[in-house]
Amino acid sequence: MNELTRKLTTCLRPQAALIAYSSLDDRHDKDYFLELRAIDKEGIMGEAQPVTCEFMNEIAHSYTASRSSFPHGAIPRNMLYADVRRGSERYVWYDLPQRRMMYFHGALQIENAEYNLPGVIYEVVNDDLKIYAYKGAEPPTAATELFRAPFFNVSGAGVCLGSAQSEMPKNGTFSELTACWERRFWLSEFTHLGSGGNPTHSNLVLVTKAARNAPFDSEELIPMKIQLKNLL
Repeated sequence: MNELTRKLTTCLRPQAALIAYSSLDDRHDKDYFLELRAIDKEGIMGEAQPVTCEFMNEIAHSYTASRSSFPHGAIPRNMLYADVRRGSERYVWYDLPQRRMMYFHGALQIENAEYNLPGVIYEVVNDDLKIYAYKGAEPPTAATELFRAPFFNVSGAGVCLGSAQSEMPKNGTFSELTACWERRFWLSEFTHLGSGGNPTHSNLVLVTKAARNAPFDSEELIPMKIQLKNLL
């Protein structure tokens, strides 16, 4: 709270004004000019100075360096696609069938415990998570058919990330990035059916309970009529 108070009460004064000019025509390749005017302690703008490309590059580099969170390092074996371009971030990876700890809201009357799951494919686009299921115990291929994820908090493939909080690693590895997104999903409390309704042929509550002590019944999965290659 002391740090927050300091930030809220810190007095800031203008240092400089950046003024942009453009030609008045409607050409798509308009002419532009930038000027910089220093502002003194009295709030008076000084003489205009043309802004150089070197100046703008320095600002852009400083901003990008302070905000960047590009993953790096070895590509995990389960990662299928990675695009780290700023504004176009997109990652696709999978989990083989396994047991995972799951947490449920009391209203669902499902015990917090480990459950058997089908194979899962994750897709992250910018800051949005999507999740799909697939059949089989082997790693998926481009022709692998995708199914609706048999979980609460999922609408179609879109995930409603609820109670779990996990800060993204800054300039972390690809493995750290995928692990963080997985924590966001699996540590969230499952609370409700998504807008697409029941994602399994039978009641999802019963399907989930049955998977506690037995392998997940893949016949309960509902096809989405797309293949993994559609994501890649």
